[in-house]
Amino acid sequence: MIMELTRARVYFAGICSVIVTVGVARFAYSLLLPIMQEHAGLTESGGGWLATTNFMGYMFGVFLAASIHNLNYKYNFHRAYLILSIVTSIAMVMTTDMFAWAILRFLAGVCASGGFIIASGLILKWLVRNNYRAELGIHFAGAGLSIVITSLLVEVMLIMSADWQQQWLALAVMAVIFAIPAWLWMPHPSRNGQVSITAKDNPPSKAFTLLMMLAYFCSGYGYVVSSTFIVDIVEGVESLQGQGGFAFLLIGLAATPAPLIWDLIARRIGYVKALIAAYILMAIGIILPALNNSLPAVILSVLLFGGTFIACVSLVLTMAGKFYPSNPAKFMGTMTLAYGAAQIIGPVPTGYLAEAYGNYDIGLYVSAAMVMVGVLFLFALLSLERKVLKTNAVKNKRSLIL
Repeated sequence: MIMELTRARVYFAGICSVIVTVGVARFAYSLLLPIMQEHAGLTESGGGWLATTNFMGYMFGVFLAASIHNLNYKYNFHRAYLILSIVTSIAMVMTTDMFAWAILRFLAGVCASGGFIIASGLILKWLVRNNYRAELGIHFAGAGLSIVITSLLVEVMLIMSADWQQQWLALAVMAVIFAIPAWLWMPHPSRNGQVSITAKDNPPSKAFTLLMMLAYFCSGYGYVVSSTFIVDIVEGVESLQGQGGFAFLLIGLAATPAPLIWDLIARRIGYVKALIAAYILMAIGIILPALNNSLPAVILSVLLFGGTFIACVSLVLTMAGKFYPSNPAKFMGTMTLAYGAAQIIGPVPTGYLAEAYGNYDIGLYVSAAMVMVGVLFLFALLSLERKVLKTNAVKNKRSLIL
């Protein structure tokens, strides 16, 4: 019973960490993008550039996390990111200078790596060390929950006629509240920065890693376009004006249980097959607003997108724990670099295309196409898996004969 309570605290700390470092430091920007465009002079292309600097910061954070091997240092960096997430949110209200905003979004991106990479690594190691199933579904449910909470807060503040500066301050206050359990209950590593792991590493082949990186890059491109611009896309449809926050809220509601559901699916059909199904559904969700901008189509779009994007992240990073139980951050870092590269590339051309054509349709077509290319890489991965299993079966048969 005591151990179950400890596990509950660890998971809760992880969820709170994601809410602070990802929900406030990353997702809140998508909610406030239309408001800042209307009242702070931010353009579509400027919004894309700020999103890109945010993802550049995330990439830097991933590089930093991968270069640090002492878990005590990672634990301390995670705490620093909790504080920095709050500080950068407050600082957003102090200027309207694009360069200053870009620096702040970069730093906020670094913070996001704390919740997604460092916290998930610490939690995954703790789970393995304590003989629990090495799955991150509950932890990544925090991403969907962070969208729900930030969406509700922004909607309440809009009802109170709060401006964009007051919105950022309210988000900072919320971050302070959730940072407390994340600070107190994140599992602390052993003093020498190592943990006792009995499971042996089972690293994938180079071909598997390369195909997975390419597929994950495609997923990252699909994710970044919709997650960054979905609120602005909805607000840009005359019949849907005022529904952007509602659409983002639905994404969060769909994303909250999604990692847990996809964990169950992966147990039944395997991780690669689960990823193929999630990619296809995500592509449909991405392209729907370009095909039909009615409210029912948009609702279906955001539910499909919300129900798949964070599940893809959870499934891939959970695979890290299965390949490298002694050091899951190794595979996490490799995959996240591919995912993050797509996030840097995606927003800027999408913003320029929106300015040139007056809508995001072309950007959505490109984004959905990229995800479907990822499906092709996953099918190649599935074929590779089958060949490996067949080869191993033949080897085992030969060894029995000999």
